[in-house]
Amino acid sequence: MRLAYGAALAVSLAGMLVLDRRYRLAVFAAPRRALLVLAVGVAFFLAWDAAGVGLGVFFVGDGPYQSGLQVAPEIPVEEIGFLLLLCHLALVLPIAAGRLMARRSAHAAAQAEEVR
Repeated sequence: MRLAYGAALAVSLAGMLVLDRRYRLAVFAAPRRALLVLAVGVAFFLAWDAAGVGLGVFFVGDGPYQSGLQVAPEIPVEEIGFLLLLCHLALVLPIAAGRLMARRSAHAAAQAEEVR
C-alpha cells in the first residue's frame, strides 16, 4: 500500500498521455513546446512548494499510501508525479475542450443547414 498513491499518479499520467497521443493534443502535437511548458510549470510549482516548506506551511504527512521517499526536505517524490499530471492536464484540457466545442458548433451548423 505504500506505493498506491504513486501508482495511481502513474496510471493517471499514462492515461493522459494515451489521450494526448490519440488526439494529438499537446505533447504529441508540438513536443518541444509542450515539454518546455511542462518543465516550466513543474519548476514553478516546485519553487512554490519550496517556498511553502520554507515558510512552514507545507509539510509531508504520514499517509499509508505514500512511498516515504523525498526529493527535498518535506517534498515527497510523488509531488513530481502530481505536478506533471496537473501541468499536463492544464495543457490538454483547454485544447480538447476547444476542439469539442468547435466540433459541436460545426455539427449544429450542419443540422441548421439541413433544416433550411
